[in-house]
Formats: sequence, C-alpha cells, structure tokens
Amino acid sequence: MSTNGNQFLREENYINGVWIAADSGKTITVDNPATGAAIGNVPDCSTAETERAISAAAEAFKSWRKTTALERANILLKMHDLVLENQEELAQLLTMEQGKPIAEARAEVGGSAAYLRWFAEEGRRVYGDLVPSPIPTRRLMVMKEPVGVVAAITPWNFPSSMIPRKLGPALAAGCTIIIKPSEFTPYSGIAWGLIAEKAGVPAGVVNILTGDAPSIGKALCESEEVRKISFTGSTRVGKILLAQSADTVKKVSMELGGNAPFIVFDDADIDTAIAGAIAAKFRNAGQTCVCTNRFYVQAGIYDSFVKKLTEATASMKVGEGNEDGVVQGPLINEAAIAKVEELVGDAVQRGAKVTVGGGRHECGQTFFQPTVIVDATQEMRFSKEEIFGPVAPVFKFEKEEEAVAMANDTVFGLAAYVYTQNLGRSWRMMEDLKYGLVGINEGVIATPEAPFGGVKQSGLGKEGGHQGIDDYLDVKYVAVGGLGM
Repeated sequence: MSTNGNQFLREENYINGVWIAADSGKTITVDNPATGAAIGNVPDCSTAETERAISAAAEAFKSWRKTTALERANILLKMHDLVLENQEELAQLLTMEQGKPIAEARAEVGGSAAYLRWFAEEGRRVYGDLVPSPIPTRRLMVMKEPVGVVAAITPWNFPSSMIPRKLGPALAAGCTIIIKPSEFTPYSGIAWGLIAEKAGVPAGVVNILTGDAPSIGKALCESEEVRKISFTGSTRVGKILLAQSADTVKKVSMELGGNAPFIVFDDADIDTAIAGAIAAKFRNAGQTCVCTNRFYVQAGIYDSFVKKLTEATASMKVGEGNEDGVVQGPLINEAAIAKVEELVGDAVQRGAKVTVGGGRHECGQTFFQPTVIVDATQEMRFSKEEIFGPVAPVFKFEKEEEAVAMANDTVFGLAAYVYTQNLGRSWRMMEDLKYGLVGINEGVIATPEAPFGGVKQSGLGKEGGHQGIDDYLDVKYVAVGGLGM
C-alpha cells in the first residue's frame, strides 16, 4: 500500500513478485530527519524472509540468465524511462526521508536513471575471446557468464542512486538480486520494487526487504546460493560482511569509507577552488563518502582561501529540503550530529579556531551549522576519521611533498581533489596520491561512464564504467579438442 498520496511510498517488501509484511508483523518506524515526525512504518524482516528472497532469486536465475542481453537491456531501459517519468515524486520521497535539498534529490534520481541506461548498453557489450591455440586440433574460448544471485546492501546517504549502481549491472549481466536498503531511508529502496514491477521484471529477479540489518546481512553472506555481495557503507561494517562471506568464497564489492583530501596550491585559481570546495564538502550536508574531509592549502594563499571559504560557507542557507533556496538540509539522526560535535570539540581543544559555524543550527532537530575550522593539524581526530558532516577543516602546508605525505597518511583511499594550474604538478599528483578517484580542478567527479571505487580500506571493486559489470560475471575457459584439423 502507499501513503501520503505518493505511489512510491510503499510500506511492504517485495519478494518473488509479491508485496509482503514481515512474518512477525513487526515494523520499523521511519522518521523525517528535518522534523522528527514519523513518516510511516516498514516491515521489520529477518532471517526467514531473507531465506525466502534467496530461494526466489535462485529460482528466477534459472530462466533470467537465459534471456538475451537485448531483452535485459530493453527492460532496464523501461525502468530508466519510469524513473524519469516519476522523477519529481521519487525526489519528494527522497527528501522526505533523507532530508537533502530537493534540487539534490532531483539530481540523484536523475543519476539513478543514468546508471540504468549505462548498464543497459554495457550488458550488450560483454564480449568473450577466441584465443589462438598452440595445438592445431584445439580451439580455445573464453566466455563470460552471470555470477548468479547477488545481494546488495545500500546506505542511507544516497538511498536511490546506490541501488541502480548495483541493480543495473546485475540485471544486465543476467543475475538476479536481493536488495537490503538502510532502515533510515527504506522508502527510496522499496520504490525500486514498484519500478521493477511496472517495467515487467519477472518475479524473483528483483527482491527488496527491510529489517534487522545484522540478521539479514549474515543470512545473505552465509548463503551458498548468494554468489556475490555488493555493499556500500562504513569500513567497519564492510569488514564484518567480508568475514561472514569468507566461508562461501563469494565475490564481494565493497565501497567503504573515505577521508578525502582537497589540495590547493599557490598557483590555483582560488575562485574555482572555492566553488569546488563548496560542492565537494557541503553536498548532502557533508554526508558522502567522497566528501572532502581535509583541506590542505599552500601557505602563499592560505589566508585568502580561508577568507573566501568562510564567506561562501556563511552564505549557505540551511533548512528543510523543500524550502526555497536551501542548500543544506539536516544530518540523518542524532548520532550523526553528536559525532560531528565531538570532532569539532576535539579540534578546538587541540588549538584549532572556528571561523564560521561550529555548533547546532537554530533550525533545531539534527541541523548543524556549515562550519570552517582553521589551524587544523594532523593530531586532530578528523585527520584520520571520516567527519560525515558539514565541517571543513583547513590545514596549511609549504611544499608539494608535504601535502602528498599528509594526504596519503590515512588507511582510506577513495577520493582526492587537487587544484593547480601547473600541468606537470597535475600529473605528479595523479600518480602520487593513493586514491581510487582523483579530481583535478573538479570537485564533483562521479559519473556512470567512469569507474567508481577506492583502494586500501576504502574498498574493493568498481561501480560504473565498463569495469562496473565485471564483478557480476564469471570468466569461463573452454578448450574444444578432437577437431581433426
């Protein structure tokens, strides 16, 4: 059923083509982070429902894997069209449960559609090889086949777009999928069940369930039927899922935490860097894995950069996502805002200074002021910990080598940003920074056409680009002998 007049606000789960409640009848209350008001309730499913979803996906895989790449592409394109036809309704749902400004929500939903189109096209370009044989009577082939049942566990910060980055390549490759969205933002995840249903996706190919994350995740990881886990979320949880998947030796893709440096050299165009800084830091209230966590600014422009960043930050309008002119909404919950307060307090105690913001916003609830902190040092907690909030700490450096050393001084390696007009330095930074994504004079770089993913403890595997479908495929070598040629 739907509520609030939004057809995509469903309060049931979608398993084997049927909308269901939890076996226990239990539900999870979902709140609007901007107001604290309850939006509604979704099923609190657990192991039993998960096992049924696995069985449904495994059975559906038998026939889905035999469909042609063109048939699968056409279904993904139908889903793409449905997303765009209902973009506003999906965006309103997203803002309601996640809090981000409506303009960002519309962009996210549009990005969701773009990933579907990309993988609809990539699925038709999964090529094998004919390998020259050293023996005249043999022919050697390399084939690619769908890995099987996929489990996708997605986060609350981009609850719409994180799903097609997994669902798109899974379906395009011929896999079936079970999706577990975050309990904080389940409605944008459940909406994909309705989209799949409307697009004519066969029963069991797409399954979505909400509920107890530890029990659902454990059941998915330990199942022999599930052959791939794709997770986006914290490094802490990613390590748990990796360990739980070890006994079944399944494929894993992990898009985990980040600690993105944003390096600005003396020769940078400061205004361009400031625009990039605002986009890279404050998008989604700083709650993205690729958000800037540390600003490293060369001494020659440090004061000027801090002044302009402070002015730009002070001008940002904070409020509920549907208010005109709002560019920053709330944090997701009280725990998130408490973590940000801790990090700011730690920095101030260690000698940093706040030039703007620094505390909870007058909007109340889980709103936090856009904040700039200067005189940051490597001893402060946010030099190693992910902030996941609207706080911009600015560090000073003198030499290029110093900036590289500080930027790489982290267990994470997801995204990094560099602003310079020196071509040679640009290339050195591309090569010296140990990150999966590097933006040169650009603050927002993710796109369906390019691979997205980190190194070190930021994860394994890639999403997007032609590489994004690889982890959903098994490579099979076939030797055909006895040809008598």
